[in-house]
Amino acid sequence: MAGEPQADCLFCKIVAKEVPATIVRETDTTVAFRDINPQAPTHVLVIPKVHYPDAASLAAAEPQIIADILAESREVAAEDKVEDRGYRVVFNTGAGAGQTVFHAHLHVLGGRGLQWPPG
Repeated sequence: MAGEPQADCLFCKIVAKEVPATIVRETDTTVAFRDINPQAPTHVLVIPKVHYPDAASLAAAEPQIIADILAESREVAAEDKVEDRGYRVVFNTGAGAGQTVFHAHLHVLGGRGLQWPPG
């Protein structure tokens, strides 16, 4: 069921503290942790504690949680001291966009120049 933890979801297991992660922030609705394959000096994933397969389904069902994730991205950038230099936030929605874990998540990237368009 949408919103419920999924037994086979890596990010649900991180939320449940069943799988270790380098958690940098946690709120009532979100968890932020360092990416295991960072693409920039700051590369943190901000995820909802509820399970939805992608950002689009989360936004349709629980738009306040999408807002919470975006607000946390700013907090992550501030704590990593990239807020003033600039940072990028990215939701990949679907395999064609590069999503590999099908639990909605936002990437916070910063600490180096980020070219446009991305690769």
